[in-house]
Amino acid sequence: MDRKDFPIFQVNKKAEAAIRAGHPWVYAQEITGSFGDAENGCLAHVSSPKGAYLGTGFVSTHSKIRIRLLSSNPNEQFTSAFWKRRIKYAVDYRRTVMQGDLSSCRLIFGEADGMPGLTADKYGGIIVTQVLSYGMEKLRDIIYPLLREVLEDEGERVDGIYERNDVNLREKEGLPQGKGWYEAMPHPDSTETEITENGIIYKVDFENGQKTGFFLDQKFNRARTAAIANGKKVLDCFTHTGSFALNAAAGGAESVCAVDVSEDALRTARANAERNGLGDKIEFVCADVFDLLTELEKKGGRPYDMIILDPPAFTKSRKTVEAAARGYKEINSKAMKLLPRGGWLATCSCSHFMTGELFEKMLMQAAREADVQLLQVEARQQSADHPILRSVPETDYLKFYIFRVV
Repeated sequence: MDRKDFPIFQVNKKAEAAIRAGHPWVYAQEITGSFGDAENGCLAHVSSPKGAYLGTGFVSTHSKIRIRLLSSNPNEQFTSAFWKRRIKYAVDYRRTVMQGDLSSCRLIFGEADGMPGLTADKYGGIIVTQVLSYGMEKLRDIIYPLLREVLEDEGERVDGIYERNDVNLREKEGLPQGKGWYEAMPHPDSTETEITENGIIYKVDFENGQKTGFFLDQKFNRARTAAIANGKKVLDCFTHTGSFALNAAAGGAESVCAVDVSEDALRTARANAERNGLGDKIEFVCADVFDLLTELEKKGGRPYDMIILDPPAFTKSRKTVEAAARGYKEINSKAMKLLPRGGWLATCSCSHFMTGELFEKMLMQAAREADVQLLQVEARQQSADHPILRSVPETDYLKFYIFRVV
């Protein structure tokens, strides 16, 4: 379809202001009129209430996010060359911010890279993708070969592309759930691989692991925590497959206790510890963290010099933020009470609905409840391969703080 034949959606003043400020989403209730037939996943123009061109993007007929904008250039041609430029720009950015190391990182971060609805993570020679917009789904056969071409031009091997489309959000786009190899390209048989991050080797199960197989966004936070853990007795809560615990042990911690409610996750964590020669330095405990912290508080004493809190997202919607804040306050307050004066707390939230302002407010409430003060050492966010586009608050999700309890 030629650009001049694209359907046109006219939006209200609120949407116009958001678009001009850089936000790429148009919600269904913001559309005041439409011209031309719009199929799910097609490209469409967006115009202001007065008819001025605002941008072009993907249409999602099933979603509350009706249009995801790609460009505000009225002369843009959405050919393969356009998508190759976007991919190359994203890869070049990672090459710079990851200090030349593309062995394991996020290559594409949706809207932050101008590719709405697409996530692409690199684990060695395996690329794991997740597609959450209908328009991007229609372009898989263009995007994936280009992604491979750009990476191979950069000297990076691509052994296969695995799709992790087993998420409920796809249904809001009218897309089926599923996972498996992208069969248009050669690929290995195994759905497990190994990566090295901060000098630590991990097994990555990209078929069954959380998200696309591994949490890449905490790379530099783990390294910073490891430096502080040197010589300390560390409690790592919500350890999952052991990443913070492994970094702490490798960083010279005197002892590490790693806790998670999932025995399956701990099985992988133990294997990771053994693989790195750290099996005798970490005690793995299968327990509910809330219950364990309560039990430790009742016992009294100050058994740990450092506590790490890396919980899963307690909220995935605005409706449950208040309940989530109570959960965050409970674990943080209990951790503060367990630490001696001069102890260290590393704490975080991975939900963008729990904003930095709300999280900091919660931390102050937890400190008052624990009758301590917090000396802030660092405030950090997700690693730079998950870039924050300031005009899109949804890309700003990870809050990570290190405090000394005084």
